[in-house]
Amino acid sequence: MSDRAITRHQRGYIYEAFNAFHVRYYTTEIVNGESKRVQRSHRLCAKDRSTGHGTTGAKAVKKLCDDHMRDINAAVPSTNSEMLVCEFWKEKYLPYCETQWKGHGMKPSTVKGYKQVWQQHLEAHFKEHKLQKYTSEHARAFLHNLKTKQGKNTLKHIRALASAMFTEAIERNLLKGVNPWHVKIPKDAIEPEETAHYTLEQTETMISALVDHVDAQLVLALACFVGLRRGEIAALKWEDCDGDWIHIRRNLSDGEIVTPKSKASLAPVPLIDQVRVPLELWRAKCGKKTEGWMFRDDGPLDINNILNRVIIPHVNGANNCIPCDKKPAASGVTWAGLHAGRRGTGTMVIEATGNIAIAQAMLRHEKASTTANIYKKQLAQRAYSEGVAIYQKSLNEVNK
Repeated sequence: MSDRAITRHQRGYIYEAFNAFHVRYYTTEIVNGESKRVQRSHRLCAKDRSTGHGTTGAKAVKKLCDDHMRDINAAVPSTNSEMLVCEFWKEKYLPYCETQWKGHGMKPSTVKGYKQVWQQHLEAHFKEHKLQKYTSEHARAFLHNLKTKQGKNTLKHIRALASAMFTEAIERNLLKGVNPWHVKIPKDAIEPEETAHYTLEQTETMISALVDHVDAQLVLALACFVGLRRGEIAALKWEDCDGDWIHIRRNLSDGEIVTPKSKASLAPVPLIDQVRVPLELWRAKCGKKTEGWMFRDDGPLDINNILNRVIIPHVNGANNCIPCDKKPAASGVTWAGLHAGRRGTGTMVIEATGNIAIAQAMLRHEKASTTANIYKKQLAQRAYSEGVAIYQKSLNEVNK
């Protein structure tokens, strides 16, 4: 009798946890060379009445459950030697990322990024490959074929996900030997383009262009002067501002309030004057509030809305929603995204202090190398000249 014949049809059990709906079911896995029936769960969606996902009995939630269980019921358990890499991704690794990693699953933004890398690059490559027969030569050839099409950073993301998958397969005894993705990125791969950042002058110009929109000024100030991420800005509450500090306690990711990106991200940032002024102006406009969401009464800020409706039109000098004779004039700054403000923060702090550790603390990076390699951009000519003058002075002092 086949494995499919002895596998009972399951409907799955829907339950609520962590403000989301999940389905619990059984599946067959190979454990220490033996086929065993184990219980697993899969995250279906966030709890959100506005999208029809309000209860475990909602039709939309049940449909997601039925769709997932259809794939589970159709799957035929594979042995170690039979399992395709694509089967492992779908049946083992993706559910592990969504619900099992450290007992609760990875952040939705992380899982979303993995799915994107898988769909765009790895799925087609792994289509016919089996776990046990995949080799380092396959991995090297794949990266070699991509080196003239994708930049080094993209190749690193591809390698990181593939390597993590095979490491997990080894941990589950589905694969023996060394991880075949312990390979190097081709040296002649396309170098990544320099990412944009705003200078102090550009930041001040953009904020000045938003003189009639103090909430938008505050959004830019938080990104460009103290390096907050867009999700951290959106999820701010008035009670997060305590004296001379802004405490980062939550993050908005794909419409869900989650914990910040890492433990280091939970550190407070200083409430400097360039942020304090628009903050207090906005507080006064909101009736001197001391608690609740900072930008809206009913929830976190929709960053895309304020960017597309207010900030970008004022930076670019274009707004199709108002008469031509009243459109804001272009600021002269090329809009490069809100994250360019965070990069600008790192650059300005290092230029002003000469200390990467201070910039690391401001940006709340776990590693100083991240600050130095990614967020410190090319020195402005003024800062370079001032640095050379200090260097010259130190040499003269030694020779006296």
